Formats: sequence, structure tokens, C-alpha cells
Amino acid sequence: MSGGKSSQAKIRAFWQFMKFCLVGVSNVVVCEGIYVVLLFCGVHYLAANILGNLISILNAYFWSNRFVFRAEEGERRVWWKVLAKTYASYGFSMALSAGLLVLWLEIVRLSRYVGPMLELLAAAGILPWLTDRGLVIDVSRMAELLAEAVNLVITIPINFCVNKFWTYRKQK
Repeated sequence: MSGGKSSQAKIRAFWQFMKFCLVGVSNVVVCEGIYVVLLFCGVHYLAANILGNLISILNAYFWSNRFVFRAEEGERRVWWKVLAKTYASYGFSMALSAGLLVLWLEIVRLSRYVGPMLELLAAAGILPWLTDRGLVIDVSRMAELLAEAVNLVITIPINFCVNKFWTYRKQK
């Protein structure tokens, strides 16, 4: 019997992770959508990053609380404490992401290495297509977009662990 319970727990954990990934996709769409729009509106990359993250944290709280880490029967949660923990956990990730943006863009100077990538996009006809639609991507903009993508690979797994084991940890 204990093997059956263990198997069921693993299945539940797997589905919880898959739900978290779905919420994560919506967070990325919200956050990165805001980031990209603000960049193309002339907002500094750090301000765009912060605003995108602040708004996507509300999205994360809403869907994680109702879809991923639902309270079990009899479990009581204080909504504002969970929201505060959500902001704290994602706030840490946001600070990490902002620090990494500075690292990639100001210290490593990623823009020095994206020229060949832009040449490929131009040769494939993607850059002219974007330019025709008013979206000009130069070396600096490409570096900003690439740096944010690299940050996602780092921050998403951290967010899952913090949310699972701290924000939505069952109270004893």
C-alpha cells in the first residue's frame, strides 16, 4: 500500500509542476510582453524589467493560489500573507534578474557578441520584416532581449522552488 501512496504523491507532484509551468508560461508572456513593449516605447531596460515583473507577480499570485497550490480542505490561508510572500519570492527573483541584466549588458557587454546573430536575422529576412513594422532591432536592443532570455533560464527554477517550499508550504 505504501508504494501506491508514494506513486500517487509522485503523480500529484508531477501534475503540480506541470500546472506551475503553465502559470509560468502566462507569467513569462505577461512579464516579457510588458518588457518588450516598454523597450520599444523607449523605456530603460531596468525600468521595463521592474514594471513587467511587478505586474506579472499579481498574475502569478492569482493563478498559483487558485490553480497550482490550492488550499486543501480545512487548510486556511491568509490571502495577504500569501500575496506578501509571493511578492517577496518574486521580488528576490526580480532583483536577481535586474542584477544579471546589469552583469550581461554593462559588465560582460553582451552587445559585442550579438552582431553575428543580427546578421542571421537579416539574412533570413526577419530584421527587414520587423523594421517594416516599426520594430527596429539594433545591436543594443538584441543584447537586451537576449540577456532577458538567459535570465529566464536562471530565475524560473528558483521561483518554483521558493514558491513550493516557502510561499505555499502547508502550515502545521
